[in-house]
Amino acid sequence: MNRQAQGVILLLLGGAIVKAGITDLSLRYVKEGLRPFLVAAGLLLVAAAVMTLWYDLRPARATAASSPSPQDGDDHHHEPRVGWLLLLPVLGLLLVAPPALGSDAAGRSGSVLAAAPSDAVYPALPPGDPVPVSLLDYASRAVFDEGRTLRDRTVRLTGFVAPGRDGQPMLVRMVLSCCAADGRPIKVALTGDVPSGLPPDTWVHADGTWVARTAADEINQAAVPYLEVRSWQRITAPRQQYE
Repeated sequence: MNRQAQGVILLLLGGAIVKAGITDLSLRYVKEGLRPFLVAAGLLLVAAAVMTLWYDLRPARATAASSPSPQDGDDHHHEPRVGWLLLLPVLGLLLVAPPALGSDAAGRSGSVLAAAPSDAVYPALPPGDPVPVSLLDYASRAVFDEGRTLRDRTVRLTGFVAPGRDGQPMLVRMVLSCCAADGRPIKVALTGDVPSGLPPDTWVHADGTWVARTAADEINQAAVPYLEVRSWQRITAPRQQYE
């Protein structure tokens, strides 16, 4: 592949990264706080591509190229065409946006709730029921604090439906440390008015209460708390799908 082709592919790749970084598309792959770094990396790739193309297409180089040297043969401009296959992943990023991690990834990973933080503090929940609580916060309070701050409260959890033990639906949210490559699920088993008839990856609000019951994750044996569902509502996927 010649330098011009390299510059074009670099330009497309940088443009795709910038496009993802300035839109919510990037939230499918990285945490929101990393978006400025993603945009900066894309701009650097675009700048490198522009410099590469400018260097290769500048008039002085074109003039020199018009005077072939005696050593040049008939194959002077023959580059391996297989290099153009590198365009496929670039076009895939530009034209086909892979979805955020969902039930398939959750089913292949153990719950992130594997060990209690040594310095964890669980303050009282704010007033008003139902009180919105993240899945990770609810699971941590239910397992590591034995539900002390959850008793006599109605909480609202938001997540997507995924098949759990014996095919019973669970409420799941993926947790990122940095990007989708290190995503791990936080799982909450459901009892009571369990959402039924919904396909995997359907997003719901589930209002309910803590129940003194846990199950073991089938993959890493981590504790999976339960929620006694009182009511639920199907919703569209939130802007930020990860915790």
